[in-house]
Amino acid sequence: MKTYHGSCHCGAIKFRVVSPEITSGVRCNCSICQRKGALMTPHIYSPEELVIESGAEQLSVYQFGSGVAKHYFCEVCGIYPFHQTLRKAGYYRVNVGCLEGLEPLELTVEVFDGRSL
Repeated sequence: MKTYHGSCHCGAIKFRVVSPEITSGVRCNCSICQRKGALMTPHIYSPEELVIESGAEQLSVYQFGSGVAKHYFCEVCGIYPFHQTLRKAGYYRVNVGCLEGLEPLELTVEVFDGRSL
């Protein structure tokens, strides 16, 4: 397991996630992910594995449809650092572009058919 540190663009939100090494990413074709265009971690993290270190008060949440998934974004810079998933409520995927030491454009990309859920 490895600890990755992450933040939004402006640094108001800082977090860490304990994860197997991240060597690939996931793109989803659901309506919000298609518009965000972010590359997400392939792993889904428990609340214990994703720790918000600072800036929780700067997080806003967007929900639609069933309201199960929670898409978090920074109120200051608008960046999406992570979301709670539809398939496993209360668990998270992380925006790979927000993690230090990873280059999203160099990772293998898997496609997830979220549109069909």
